Order: sequence, then C-alpha cells, then structure tokens
Amino acid sequence: MSESINYINYSCYFTTFREGEQFSSYNSLSMVISGEMELNDGVHRKVFRSGDVYLVRRNQLVKFLKKPGEESEFKSLSIRFDDEMLKKMSTDENFVLHERMKSPAFIELSGIQHLKYFMESLLQYQDLLENKSPELALLKQKEALILLFGHDPLLKNILYDVSAPYKIDLEGFMLRNYHFNVKLDRFAYLTGRSLAAFKRDFEKIFGTAPRKWLLEKRLQEAHYLLENGKKSSDIYLDLGFEDLSHFSYAFKKQYGLPPSRLLS
Repeated sequence: MSESINYINYSCYFTTFREGEQFSSYNSLSMVISGEMELNDGVHRKVFRSGDVYLVRRNQLVKFLKKPGEESEFKSLSIRFDDEMLKKMSTDENFVLHERMKSPAFIELSGIQHLKYFMESLLQYQDLLENKSPELALLKQKEALILLFGHDPLLKNILYDVSAPYKIDLEGFMLRNYHFNVKLDRFAYLTGRSLAAFKRDFEKIFGTAPRKWLLEKRLQEAHYLLENGKKSSDIYLDLGFEDLSHFSYAFKKQYGLPPSRLLS
C-alpha cells in the first residue's frame, strides 16, 4: 500500500518489497518509521532503520529493499523535490553552480536531530496532506530544504543541479552498472546520449547489442557466484533479473543446465 500526495508520500508495506526499476528520477528526503530500508547504489550498501533519515539524489541507479519488522510493517515518509521548484528557488537566490559535486547516490542524515524532528512532525499532518493540500505540501518542501541547507550549504550544489546528465564514458559506466534492472533508455539518458546514439556507441565499444551483452554479463556473474556457493534465490534480483523463473530459463539456455545443477 502506498499513498502519493503531491510531493509528500506515506508508504506502508506488510511484506518485503523491492522496487521494480532501480532508478531514482528525483531528489527526495526520507525517514524510516518502522521496519528497514536497504539502499544499494552498486558501491555503497546501507540499512536504515526506525528514525533514520536519508537523502536520495536524482538521476541515480539505486536498489531499494523495504523490509517489515518482526512485529510491525514497513512504514516510511518521503518528501520529493521536483525540478521546477528547485529551479525557481535557485533562481530566486541567484545561485550559480560552479561544478557538479560527486557523492554517493544516497546520503545519511540520521545524526541531524532537527531534520528528524521535522520529519516526525509531518506525521501530524498526514490526514491534511492526504486530502491534497498543495499549499501545505509546498510549504513543507521549502521548510525541508531550508533545514537541509542550514545543516550543509554545499547540499545546494547537489539539489540545485537539475541539468540533464552529460556525455560520459559509456564503457566504464556499463561495467559498473550492468546489474541494475533499468531499461535501455535509462542507461542511454544517464550516459548523456539518445537511445540511438547509445546503441551505436555501445556496439562500437562492446561489439554486440546492449540487450545481448547485458544478459550475457549478468549470466557470467551468476555462474561465478553459483560456483562459489550462492543460491539462485539469493542472487537473481541483485543481477537485474525480474523473477527467478526468467533467470533459470536464461541460465539454462546459456549454459545447458539449470542453476541448481551447478551447486551439486
């Protein structure tokens, strides 16, 4: 269950839930109310628990895994910052972005008590926000940003950067991120290319089509992990496969035997 109200979202899940497409298209500030949220950007993996606060950056590949607690469901609260509002605020402040900051796809802010108190206070407005009060939602968005920038003014270099991704090294990017379950147009966008240019450049670099390369690369990694004692059920999602049956079918087609045979 998930209720989306303008740009403030209250979420509740009774079973473990993994996001389908592993891509964050907007900046958001979140707090875990109960249960656990695991975030993984391919380099950093972090589990956030009740009371933890974190910021997720826009245009990032991130795996989200929501887990209920032993005696409670998973609950969280998130504020989304849309690009138009950020553009307006940066213009009003005459903000100039001198260079893009490099940072992880998510930033832990659990130690900032005033942010935690602010997020907790939003729980008192849930009914009003769920009745679609855009004026209040916008006010709370701006209040959250003021608190964030008050904690660290350098966060403006992240949140006020709403430009499209620029053209980057496609080969290095794909070798780092092939295991994310996103569509080709997402990979193209994140490397600063149109889909047609992405496919053209990809084939020049890797000598094969992107879909074929992605499948073979993921299956090669799966083969290695299975040989080293991992189970199919533990790895298929982390390698970008949407379900276990699809993984098993693709693996058998590639290697001539089911994944379970590799373990025996």
